[in-house]
Amino acid sequence: MRVNTLLILACIGASVWAWQQDPAFAQQNLVFSFNNLEKGKVWTLVAALFVHASVLHLFGNMLFLFVFGNTLEKTVGPRKHLMVFFTGGLTGFILSLPFMPRGMGMLGASAAIFTLAACVMLVRPLKFSWLFLAPQGLVAVIYFVYNVVVVYEKSLIPGYDPHVAYVAHIIGFVTGLPFGIAFSDHWKRNLLITMALFAIYLAIVTGAANSLFR
Repeated sequence: MRVNTLLILACIGASVWAWQQDPAFAQQNLVFSFNNLEKGKVWTLVAALFVHASVLHLFGNMLFLFVFGNTLEKTVGPRKHLMVFFTGGLTGFILSLPFMPRGMGMLGASAAIFTLAACVMLVRPLKFSWLFLAPQGLVAVIYFVYNVVVVYEKSLIPGYDPHVAYVAHIIGFVTGLPFGIAFSDHWKRNLLITMALFAIYLAIVTGAANSLFR
């Protein structure tokens, strides 16, 4: 069985189990937060990677983990795949702490998956995803740009604190870039391919929007 499949099963199992627990227990023992870290509950840094807040949160993350995780594992092997996953997830959580209120916590594998996505973008950008009907490099950059736009829009709202999850996503993506560079001798070419695909995508979307609203 692939490591990526085991990660997906672990996320599903941990989330289903957590949903059956008392909310106070989950908040104090499964959620990664400044308060929990201050109390010495360092295990929450790993536990929070696997537990998700809702069925929709879990489903969305597992969909992207299935696509990007399988591609990366097949390309670089299970050990490097795990290294990328955990490094991205842990880094995303830790570096998001300055952006979050002390009592606010984080859950989910989103940051880790963004790290996988960035790595795939530089390693296998033309690998086609039948789930998204697009090359995975294009899916990765759209995935990233959407989050950047959301953070920017939220930052324009007076008195509104940007959702920390989006910040963790961006940190995760940036964390994945050095891995992609290390794993691919052709990362510059692959990055250019991805940018070209994104430019074509923007041209198509813009053209379609102009035609629709004339």
